[in-house]
Formats: sequence, structure tokens, C-alpha cells
Amino acid sequence: MTSETLGRSQGQRTGSFLLHAGMVLAALAFLFPFFWMVTNAIRPNAEVLAVPPQLLPSDWQWSNFVYAWLYLPFGRFFLNSIIVAGGITILTLAVSSMAAYAFARLRFPFSGSLFVVYLATLMVPQAVIVIPLFLMMSWLGWMNSFQGLILPMAFSTFGTFMLRQYFLQIPKELEEAAMIEGCSRLTIFLRIILPLSRPMLGLLALFTFTGQWNSFLWPLIIVNGPEYSTIPLGLTLFQSQQGVQWNYMMAGSTISMLPGILLTLALQRYIFSGIAMGSGFGGR
Repeated sequence: MTSETLGRSQGQRTGSFLLHAGMVLAALAFLFPFFWMVTNAIRPNAEVLAVPPQLLPSDWQWSNFVYAWLYLPFGRFFLNSIIVAGGITILTLAVSSMAAYAFARLRFPFSGSLFVVYLATLMVPQAVIVIPLFLMMSWLGWMNSFQGLILPMAFSTFGTFMLRQYFLQIPKELEEAAMIEGCSRLTIFLRIILPLSRPMLGLLALFTFTGQWNSFLWPLIIVNGPEYSTIPLGLTLFQSQQGVQWNYMMAGSTISMLPGILLTLALQRYIFSGIAMGSGFGGR
């Protein structure tokens, strides 16, 4: 082995080591907030804001998770979040997939212009439409209700765009062959397009569920009591005139992460497939 080849090999090993070391440091930096949250969840409340901070608790109080669950009607908040986030996810998948198929395959007047206008709504912040939505829900009598929490948030421009771009990659020959066999548009959509789009549907389901699970602004406006409060609203109730129960709040936050983690693990295969397919987005 020549000195030039040896030097190149050593340089490659050094570069690989530095690359992996940098990735490990970046991963630790991203994971540290979660580590800090969990350690605060199992320490006495007086130690949470102690100076200097302690990396590990002096007294491991695993019972904080039980107390956090019982301190407030946390079970009710958890159930409300599942109903709201699950309902929005199901409706978003249904509406976005149908709208995406219409924009991708159906030809109707001004379809291109309508799609541009549809995409333009992505630039409208949610805070801008909160007041009109609040007035609409008030007029319909849907304040402090599940329908008021779910229906206004059940339409996703991003989801429609993402699914449309994927539908455009599905060969039209599959639909033409199905039409020759006598299949209707609805049958083609249900039996061909949707089964082929499971990776993207899984990815959209994960994005929608986690986003709505952590949503705070709209539930804060539409809900005026604990009966329909979701977890983000419920966590604020750990603040009282006597102070903030930081350890209980961190315990509740840790519990609230479990559905997102379980959903990610359940949809892991679809997530990686969706990301790989999404890297080739083109469309027409």
C-alpha cells in the first residue's frame, strides 16, 4: 500500500469518525429537552427550579405520574384529545384525498386556477381566521362542543397538495384499464388510488394527528370549561395562585407524548415509504 493510498484511507476514516461524532452530538442536543422533561417529572417540585440545576433528581418520585393523573381530570383531557385529534385526522384524510383526486385526475373549468387559489390559503395564518371561525361557531351554537373543535380544523390544504402530487405519479393506464372493465370513478378511487397511496396517507395521518394533539390556540378559544378541554389546555391548570406544580406538569407532558410515539412506531413502515416517495415529488 502506497503512502498516498494510506493517507487517503486515514483521511476517509477521520472524516467518517467526525461525521458520526457530529451526528451523535446533534442527536444528544435534540434529545436533551426530552431527557430534562422526564427527569423533572420524577423529582420533587422544589428541585425543578433549583440553582444550580441538578442533572438527576435526588429523590426519584415515580408517583408523580399517578398524582398528575389524579390532580386534575387528566383522564377526561386525554380522552378529549383522542376524540378531537382522531376525528380531525379521519376527516382530513377523507376530505384531502377526495379533493386531491379531483385536482389530479378530473378536468373541469378553471381547475388550475382554483388549485392556485386553494394553495394560496397556505399563506393565511390561523390567527387571522380565528375570529371569523369563532363568530361562525357561535352562530351555529357549537361553542364548547366536539363539533366546534373538530369540523373547522378538518380541512388541510397541505394534505390536499401532498396527496395530489402523489396521485399524479400513479400511471393513468391503471385507471383506463379499470374503466374498460366497467369501474366507475368512485370504484377506481376506493380500490386503486387509495390502496396505492397508503404510505402517503399514513404520513399525512401522523402529521395531522400530532399537530392537532398539540394544538392549543383553537381549543383555548372554543372551549370554556374542563368538560371539553384537551391535554394542552389541561396542562395549564397545573398553574394556580399557590404556584406552579412543575413536576406534575412535566409528568402530564410526558404522558401526553405516548400516543404520538405509539402512532409513529405503528406507522413507521409507511413513514419511511412516504418520505422516500415524497422525495420524487414533481407533478404537473
